[in-house]
Amino acid sequence: MSTPVYINAIGKFLPGKAISNDEMEEYLGLINGKTSRSKSRMLTQNGIKNRFYALDKNQNSTESVSGMTAKAIQDCLNKNKTPKEEVQFLSAATTQGDLPIPGFASMVHGESELPVCGISSHQSVCAAGMMAIKNGFMHVQSGETNNAVACAGEQPSRMFKASRFENQKAIVENGTLPLETDFLRWMLSDGAGAFLLENKPKKDAISLKIEWIELKSHASLFEPCMYTGMNKTAEGEQGKSWIDYDSFSAADEAGAINLKQDIRLVNNIVGVGVQHFFQLIEDGKMDPKNLDWLLCHYSSEYFKQPILDLLKKGGVTIPEEKWFTNLHSKGNTGAASIFIMLEELLYHGNLKDGQKILCMVPESGRFITSFMMLTVVGPTSEKKELPLSTEDEILAPAITTEGKPIQEWLVRGLTSVWVDFENDLRSAPIIKKIYNGTITLEEYRLLLLNLRQQVVDGSQWIARAASNVSMEYFDVRSAFISHSRDEHRDYQMLEKNYINCGGDKDDLYAGEKNVGSEALSAFMFHTASKPNPFDLLGAMFIIEGLGNRIAGKWGRAVQQLLNLNEDQVSFFTYHEISDSNENHFERFEIAINSDALTEELVKRILKTAKVVAKLYRMQLAEIGNY
Repeated sequence: MSTPVYINAIGKFLPGKAISNDEMEEYLGLINGKTSRSKSRMLTQNGIKNRFYALDKNQNSTESVSGMTAKAIQDCLNKNKTPKEEVQFLSAATTQGDLPIPGFASMVHGESELPVCGISSHQSVCAAGMMAIKNGFMHVQSGETNNAVACAGEQPSRMFKASRFENQKAIVENGTLPLETDFLRWMLSDGAGAFLLENKPKKDAISLKIEWIELKSHASLFEPCMYTGMNKTAEGEQGKSWIDYDSFSAADEAGAINLKQDIRLVNNIVGVGVQHFFQLIEDGKMDPKNLDWLLCHYSSEYFKQPILDLLKKGGVTIPEEKWFTNLHSKGNTGAASIFIMLEELLYHGNLKDGQKILCMVPESGRFITSFMMLTVVGPTSEKKELPLSTEDEILAPAITTEGKPIQEWLVRGLTSVWVDFENDLRSAPIIKKIYNGTITLEEYRLLLLNLRQQVVDGSQWIARAASNVSMEYFDVRSAFISHSRDEHRDYQMLEKNYINCGGDKDDLYAGEKNVGSEALSAFMFHTASKPNPFDLLGAMFIIEGLGNRIAGKWGRAVQQLLNLNEDQVSFFTYHEISDSNENHFERFEIAINSDALTEELVKRILKTAKVVAKLYRMQLAEIGNY
């Protein structure tokens, strides 16, 4: 069994003061004494207003990348009051370290003065940070260590200072830097971040539980897009490596050591990223409707609208208020960006227990896409003891029979259907909010409003079913009629709860079924219109089972979380009253103990129970979708 992993602290380090667009060339320098022709256009496209450089105005480095990363680690450990001596594993990432050899993690380990521990180095571009996080995550998840520090640092400013390009052929002959390098000068900035990963959440502060991390390389489909160490041919193919030139000076003169991006390829990152996003949905790893925050590391504001457009074409809309980025104020810090974004969201984003955060980090190096799903875990010392938990055993409603084999067969089948049904219910977004204690009054009102439309139909389809039961089954017919009367009372109670919670009566009566309720209602009326529609007993088992088993728990949890009165939750809680439960299920038991029960009917009842279970869950999953 895998061990849960939590991000319990996040540290960051941003060198110096925030540098505005107007100040950039004071730090990077003017090439040939001239202002860049691409600067204004690129800054307009990328939307960045401020960034940080580990450079002074004489283009001297004020920090090292390993040193900045060590400072981010110290900030992280300080926030959690964790002594360095307790760190068991270090996973570090960068695009370009201070030295080609040894590995970046070794340099960070030395700078941070952590104890002797396991390490791993990850070198790529933006996705390197996610690689480091996954390595640390897997160490803790497997139980090999109790904690890990995952970190990333970037210092691209020293690759873009004007003095670096003075002797290059392109500058000597043309006086300007090629666009493939020049535009990156206005895109990238310096900084570092670090996570403390542990196997237990914090008691006195918010933690972020890592649910999963998925990373895929698409390098077999594309040539390098963002790279350093070579020049491409006119046809876009790879040239010789910088280390294969006759001398380092020759490689420098040819511009082979410049950081570049192939503008002809870069837009592919949007397509492969969105494709991977849709694959996660298809694989059942996430539901966009469940997301509370999306942290997408797009390197430039230029890419955001194409991402939105592709998502929309695929039927996915994520509201603007759920997107979080600090690109505009902190700049694009490459592999460190996801750390720096999450640091700000964790400590300044008003996170709530149970919220879902999806982190998306694409990389154009040779095209890598990566995603991480997080769940916000509130302080364990402050959590209310709710009357329900996702750890609760799933128990089907108890059914009393006369002990006939065919009746027992039906009970076994319904029990199996119920287990699947209740397990599915717990994953419906609105129900998850009840279980994790994050439901708001507005969301509770919306739940009542959506349920009301289906409950109103309930008495009608039961009455129709009763009218189609022949007189030879008088007891079953009577049970249906009595049940129809109770359903009428149910929706009146629901309406009062809604109004007592501040709901508008006009909205209540003008409301329409959501798409799940439409499907459920259509199926119910269709089935109720058949002669002797006894298979609706499967529907009664599911719907009345909700009241018998869990509706009361939902109501009491909501009442406790929102400090509501009984007349605001009674639609749910009255089901716990013994005579209500007994009356509803007594009628169901009368029906299944009748002589009408046959092997063929048992099969129909079970199938109807399965269908209604799926449609009822769909109704709850489509809250607000009309």
